[in-house]
Amino acid sequence: MKTQEAALTHTIRIANQSLASGAPTKAPVAAAKRPILLRHVIGDQLRHLRQEQNRTLREVSRAAQVSLGYLSEVERGQKEASSELLASICGALNTSLSDLLIDVSADVARQEAKFEQILTL
Repeated sequence: MKTQEAALTHTIRIANQSLASGAPTKAPVAAAKRPILLRHVIGDQLRHLRQEQNRTLREVSRAAQVSLGYLSEVERGQKEASSELLASICGALNTSLSDLLIDVSADVARQEAKFEQILTL
């Protein structure tokens, strides 16, 4: 999530600089229209849950019966997790798939709102 927020902050800074200088704003607006990738948001939420429980990747990967490397890639948003895999990871984290998806949905809505602010500058 920090990486996405840093990229968004950078995009906002560029947009503000362009507005202040009178330069065209097409580049920042185009950057702001980049899609929000669910695999990144899901990975961020899973990492947050794991760290909130003070658990290691190794502990969760064993409990979920998922390889350590694959779980790491899912958390970093590099791999799309199947619904079966997500259910297994959620079980290992003592949360429901529906609770994870509610949190993901809220995060996506928050990111979309930030992008809307950029577009209306």
